[in-house]
Amino acid sequence: MLPGAVALWDRLFAVNARAPFLLMQAVIRDTTGRGAAGSIVNNLSMKAQCRTPVFAVCAATRGALATLTKNAAHAHLADRVRDNGILMGRAASPAEQPVQAGTLGKGANWAALVAAEMPLNRLLTNDEVARLAVFLLSDASGLMTGALIDMEQKAIGA
Repeated sequence: MLPGAVALWDRLFAVNARAPFLLMQAVIRDTTGRGAAGSIVNNLSMKAQCRTPVFAVCAATRGALATLTKNAAHAHLADRVRDNGILMGRAASPAEQPVQAGTLGKGANWAALVAAEMPLNRLLTNDEVARLAVFLLSDASGLMTGALIDMEQKAIGA
């Protein structure tokens, strides 16, 4: 076992699974207490699809949140609380910069190198994720609940 592996496991599960679980509980408690409809959108990652072994712990946390998302959606259908998740693909986010540039050793220009390898020659933007989240939170998404939407430049399973 790698040094610090258990501490990393605990920290990532606290942030990526436990915190969203507690927030989901608070939203559900509030909306059902008021007799109101509600919508939750969980920010997941394509890592939940188990694509990259180096991110196994992160993938496990995102998989846990994906399962919580689907379970909450099912459990609270009658309460009119919808729960969906966005599985983000490759994005040049501030959190990704130190991982890609430093930890994985891809250098400061990692985003341009990765974008050039993508089918559409670019990375996912924060605005694209935000627009999808707004749609999922709005009435425009209708009865959609329990959906895990892949935001990646490939068809998973194809």
